[in-house]
Amino acid sequence: MAAIEFILRDVAILGRINESHRKLLTPDACAFLATLHRSFNATRKELLKRRVIRQAELDRGVLPDFLPETKVIRENDAWQGAPPAPGLVDRRVEITGPTDRKMVVNALNSDVWTYMADFEDSNSPTWDNMINGQVNLYDAVRRQIDFKLNGKDYKLRTDRPLPTLIVRPRGWHLDEKHFTVDNEPISGSLFDFGLYFFHNAKELITRGHGPYFYLPKMESHLEARLWNDVFNLAQDTVGILRGTIRGTVLIETILAAFEMDEIIYELRNHSSGLNCGRWDYIFSIIKKFRQNPNFILPDRAHVTMAVPFMEAYVELLIKTCHRRGVHAMGGMAAQIPIKDNAEANAKAMAGVKADKLREVRAGHDGTWVAHPALAKIASDVFNEYMPTPNQIFRRREDVRVSAQDLLNMNMPGQVTEDGIRKNLEIGLGYMEGWLRAVGCVPINHLMEDAATAEVSRSQLWQWCKHHVTLPSGKKVTKELCLKLLKEETDKLEKHAPKGNKYELAARYFASQCTGEDYADFLTSLLYNEIVNTGAPQVVMAAKL
Repeated sequence: MAAIEFILRDVAILGRINESHRKLLTPDACAFLATLHRSFNATRKELLKRRVIRQAELDRGVLPDFLPETKVIRENDAWQGAPPAPGLVDRRVEITGPTDRKMVVNALNSDVWTYMADFEDSNSPTWDNMINGQVNLYDAVRRQIDFKLNGKDYKLRTDRPLPTLIVRPRGWHLDEKHFTVDNEPISGSLFDFGLYFFHNAKELITRGHGPYFYLPKMESHLEARLWNDVFNLAQDTVGILRGTIRGTVLIETILAAFEMDEIIYELRNHSSGLNCGRWDYIFSIIKKFRQNPNFILPDRAHVTMAVPFMEAYVELLIKTCHRRGVHAMGGMAAQIPIKDNAEANAKAMAGVKADKLREVRAGHDGTWVAHPALAKIASDVFNEYMPTPNQIFRRREDVRVSAQDLLNMNMPGQVTEDGIRKNLEIGLGYMEGWLRAVGCVPINHLMEDAATAEVSRSQLWQWCKHHVTLPSGKKVTKELCLKLLKEETDKLEKHAPKGNKYELAARYFASQCTGEDYADFLTSLLYNEIVNTGAPQVVMAAKL
């Protein structure tokens, strides 16, 4: 009987596709994505509504606490997370970065143990970035990613094993408007996870490692439960054992910090631990308590890992993970080597070393770097102080962290005009790059991503809202912020090439730094500027 072609019902691709994209956007893959959407999108939207309700409670002054209804989970010593999966036993240094082809090759050639391929905070989610990133990972998994650029060969090393690949999809709050199901955009999380998982899960297993993920931006254990349900359906659909997928959760919201045990519990057989997403965590503190003058933070430079609320967060995360038998991963070293100033570079690299020394001594099982040159510094520290593949055996039973500890904002530092200008520079610089489809931007020898831009704009909003007093005696007002915004925009535009997007970035930033309107996420605020939808592409399937 001849095959009959038919259109995959109510599924539309609105982004431009080429032949390399077609090998991923197959009828079967699109049908799988549609199944994920139809199974889980209603729950996702309900959980996002719960975030709005919770924010209204916080705005009224209700402070978070450990949940009484899940006390039995926290106090039960009997349950554990999954044992470390193949390729995830030793994770002492992980490199992170976006999924452009050059970055993927360089990251996999780095002297690290894992590579977190990022569809989230270090990525601008244009359609081309998202779908080309999927192509690049598909090719990398099969060792077919070698290419030439500007006369230079980029090839995966063959002399020793490559780092284990971990993929970070977008958070639950983001949509993918270039792919619709039943006339509704699919969740960015489900799109990123589903397309990568569908095409690569079995190939990864054949090569010795399963499909592994970093899960961002969650605010409750119910959001982790949703991921667990997604994992189970996905594994059942393609015919692999439940528990093959592993997910490391980034604890990067203050509300998730109160539910660490519960998050691991929900993911139990799929859990590979928690990570200290430090910059998003600071952003979350400001965002969630932005109406509360008791939570005003000083200049970003003063909000270090040694301040009380950050130290409590780290210690609770390590204790919780090790009690449950899973990894407790450290945070990002965002420094970039300073090639033209040996003294400044030595100082910056000493800072990286001190940060990694703090992490390994605290009990972390691994850490993040943003640049391959930092891998040796981090490796040397962890190799010396953690000779075992991990230190999950360090139970940290000495740690006692209360709700008050997690919310302790006592710290030195003040708000200064220099701090305002730095936040403007970082926010503008990142937003301008993001609008040009660049998701991580080097500014002042640091690799800035969405999280640090969020800290910058949220601090400005907070300072303006509460009319913080500067050392000069001046109050931070809407008028002052907009005046300095114009000055910083003019300064950046003056040295930028033609075609830059600083004017557009400044227009958006002006709406977010005056203590008035506040978008839930900058990425959501800016997203429509990078959406480029066209006529629906027909998805054909074969039916015998």
